[in-house]
Amino acid sequence: MTFALNDSSPINLAATDMGSGDFSDRLAVSQRGPVTLVQLSRPAKRNAIDAKMMDAIRSVFSHLPQGTRAVVLHGAGEHFCAGADLGDVAGRDGADAIAFSRSMHETLDRIEYGSVPVIAALHGGVIGGGLELAASAHIRVAERNTYFALPEGIRGIFVGGGGAVRIPRLIGSSRTIDMMLTGRRYSAEQHEIGFSQYVADNGTGLATAIELAEKIAANAPMTNFAVVQALPRIARADSETGLLMESLMVTLAVGDREAKTRIRDFLEKRASKVLHNPVAE
Repeated sequence: MTFALNDSSPINLAATDMGSGDFSDRLAVSQRGPVTLVQLSRPAKRNAIDAKMMDAIRSVFSHLPQGTRAVVLHGAGEHFCAGADLGDVAGRDGADAIAFSRSMHETLDRIEYGSVPVIAALHGGVIGGGLELAASAHIRVAERNTYFALPEGIRGIFVGGGGAVRIPRLIGSSRTIDMMLTGRRYSAEQHEIGFSQYVADNGTGLATAIELAEKIAANAPMTNFAVVQALPRIARADSETGLLMESLMVTLAVGDREAKTRIRDFLEKRASKVLHNPVAE
């Protein structure tokens, strides 16, 4: 598969309603049709997350460009994200540290519970807060050189961006505890434990993520919204509540005008059937 990534159109953040700050030294945002690309752009710091980057991410995901139907989140340079900027963290204690953590919770909730699906294209280090950020995406594509780590025990800190909740949901509590206590790393090749749904050859992860995003963007928007909004909540609900939520969401989805058109196209044989295609999997 080949993609002309330079076909995407850069967006001047200062000319949008994405907040009042200038975040151009932290993020680069561009649009490729219905897919918005959000790049962590602090490669000299391995895309480490400081307060300014956190504000930038929250602002962008709160004000996605009009027409966005899927987002690809990726990192500039050799790593996706090396975690929190420890120089920034070291100056925080007490109420200030709690406020920063809660700000990160709010920011990553904007990703997980936003209006559109988010695909993270991972490469190099996905460490600490970078792993927390990746875990908030709905789909993760990891290049073969990707490695995952939680060095909190070594650094004398603790996850603060929702990792204590999201990461165990991906890989289980036992593995999360092991990573934090021993510094154990996992590679992209060990994707079966749950860190990523797709593995791509080095240098192709972004293209793979864009391909998935374009496929997702072609879905009915109401279905995409229902999937990202309802499924995580249903998974955490008791069975009775989850089943009720499911009934409500399917009612909303099938009542949507676009869904009715798609169902009619299928019944009138204008839409393709779902067939097994091992090559495409």
